[in-house]
Amino acid sequence: MKINLFIILIITGIFMSCQRENKAEVIGEDNPLLATWDTPYGAPPFNLIENKHYKPALQEGIRIQQAEIDGIANSHEQPNFKNTIVALDRSGTLLTRINTVFNNLNTANTNDELQALAKEMAPLLSKNYDDIYLNEKLFARVKKVWDNQISFKLNTEDAKLLERKYKSFVRSGALLNADQKARLRKINEELSVTSLQFGDNVLAETNAFELVVKDKAKLAGLPEELITAAAHEAKEKGKDGKWIFTLQNASVMPFLQYASNRELRKEIWSAYQNRGNNGNKLDNRINIVNLASLRAEKAKLLGYKSHAHFVLEERMAKTPENVYDLLDKLWKPALAKAKAEEADIKKLMVADGINDAVQSYDWRYYTEKIRKQRFDLDEQELKPYFSLDNVRNGIFTVAKNLYGLKFEQIKDVPIYHKDVTAWEVTEADGKYVGLLYMDFYPRASKKGGAWMTSFRKQRTIDGVRTAPIISIVCNFTKPAGDAPALLTYDEASTFFHEFGHALHSLLSNVTYETLSGTSVPTDFVELPSQIMENWAAEPEVLKLYAKHYKTGEVIPDTLIAKLQQSATFDQGFATVEFLAATYLDLAYHTRTDAITQNIAPFEEEAMKNIGLISSIIPRYRSTYYNHIFNGGYSAGYYSYIWSGVLDTDAFEAFKTTSLFDQATAKSFRTNILERGGSLDPALMYKNFRGSDPSIEPLLRKRGLQEKEAIQDDKS
Repeated sequence: MKINLFIILIITGIFMSCQRENKAEVIGEDNPLLATWDTPYGAPPFNLIENKHYKPALQEGIRIQQAEIDGIANSHEQPNFKNTIVALDRSGTLLTRINTVFNNLNTANTNDELQALAKEMAPLLSKNYDDIYLNEKLFARVKKVWDNQISFKLNTEDAKLLERKYKSFVRSGALLNADQKARLRKINEELSVTSLQFGDNVLAETNAFELVVKDKAKLAGLPEELITAAAHEAKEKGKDGKWIFTLQNASVMPFLQYASNRELRKEIWSAYQNRGNNGNKLDNRINIVNLASLRAEKAKLLGYKSHAHFVLEERMAKTPENVYDLLDKLWKPALAKAKAEEADIKKLMVADGINDAVQSYDWRYYTEKIRKQRFDLDEQELKPYFSLDNVRNGIFTVAKNLYGLKFEQIKDVPIYHKDVTAWEVTEADGKYVGLLYMDFYPRASKKGGAWMTSFRKQRTIDGVRTAPIISIVCNFTKPAGDAPALLTYDEASTFFHEFGHALHSLLSNVTYETLSGTSVPTDFVELPSQIMENWAAEPEVLKLYAKHYKTGEVIPDTLIAKLQQSATFDQGFATVEFLAATYLDLAYHTRTDAITQNIAPFEEEAMKNIGLISSIIPRYRSTYYNHIFNGGYSAGYYSYIWSGVLDTDAFEAFKTTSLFDQATAKSFRTNILERGGSLDPALMYKNFRGSDPSIEPLLRKRGLQEKEAIQDDKS
């Protein structure tokens, strides 16, 4: 008995010790995600965070938010704006902090464990959301504040927050009956898991393909730096003496642009356009059917004709009909221009002895030849002037000249990957604005594309501004050999674009986190980003940052002139591939019932309906269309062109004064960048511009005026 008792005591001791360890981890003694972040600028302690910390932290974050929600819902005080709406806005601060870090790393530096955990936690996070917005007691309090808002004498931002919160409840199913709510919960859970699986499949398919070239003769036409990068890729993968090209944009796109070997172009293009469509475990076709069908069912459950009608109600566009109206105005001249471009490509192919129809894998290759013939412009001439450091310094100069901002690199802030840099952003007088991370190079652990995100959004409590922590993530060409990272002109423009998003978040100056920074409709959120691209192309600005990485020579006027002369070149293709993707998005999301047919004929029919020529495919085919099936752009990919109307019209305000006109810059900052979602976007735009936007500047920028689009302009 003594021995047994001794054993029991030991086991009990071990059990209690384990319990204490688990409890310690949950309450934050050993879990950096739950502890106070004693780091410079309150940045996430990436150096301390391990995969094992996320799950208990997320669970604790959910538990704490639900306790906060229960406190609001069960309060005996009469509901008012502060104890209900403001309290709701401030709930879940810990969960938001943890989930933001988790989600950002799962896209920028993921691994199998994080991806598995994301799928495990998705239903719990979906349930947490539904437990808030389907909480009848809580909604009753919110509705009472909504119904009596006049008595609270709210200011403009308060009223906007109340509107946003009330509509969130209604649009999340607060008015449904019990059975409908139960079905909605199930739909939301399935959507959250399936969307994650879609994105994981695209990443895995992108990483799985390698074009291995053994004979250097087959690399004819490729720039030396691309060959060097491919040799480095091969060496890293233990294949010395070979060259490896991947489906990362920085590899596949220049390969398609320069490789003389048509069969190899076809091979890599086939792999690129068939990601998620290979009949293996990573196939996304069933995921698409499920996502589109569940979204249609959810919209119908909530009283909307389609998912697009549901989404667009809260966008500037308001209705699918308004979106189609804009797209149709652009489609005809863009398609006419693309057909003229296709005819030019066909002539060169015939001259090369190729009598086939123009294929998608031919377009970039022959376009580059035509660019050189017509404008004497070779993109390889430009790249030495667009080193990553020079472009970055140019962007900082533009931000300084417009808004007085200063940027200083800091080394004592934790980073999540060795490629990441951190920057302190301050006003001209030294006042702290925010922290900016930048993460530029592709890797297997990073999703493709480019984006801006936040680790902490700006808000104001008791008059004290909480500064934002923002991150720019891209997939630019890596340094090759002894040269620094040299960007294409398109990559330089992308950098300006994402920096515009960053400014939107960094300069945010609102009270409530819900309305902070980029928390605006998606067809307005691209205005601050796309307007920045305009400065990238201006001669005055090019001379500030486009300097030869070896000699320091400023880009010559002759090259600038060639850039300007070719500004509308290939814009038929660029506009058509984009518009085709927007039409495809709407084809999925204007449906009023479930999809029953295979995705391939569905996509084919959608493209046939708009008359897309066979030599061009949508910018994103269905099975790797992350924007709409794994991002926040379902029924919203049109937003880029909608915002394009805004940004070109807005830039006219600078062009008619000066590029760095201080009054115009101040107006753009105070009326757009600082306001977040605190006002109706159409009103914010009018406050800046003084009128509604015109489509004419966009047509001019893309060379889509009817006369120019329908002829082959050789000038």
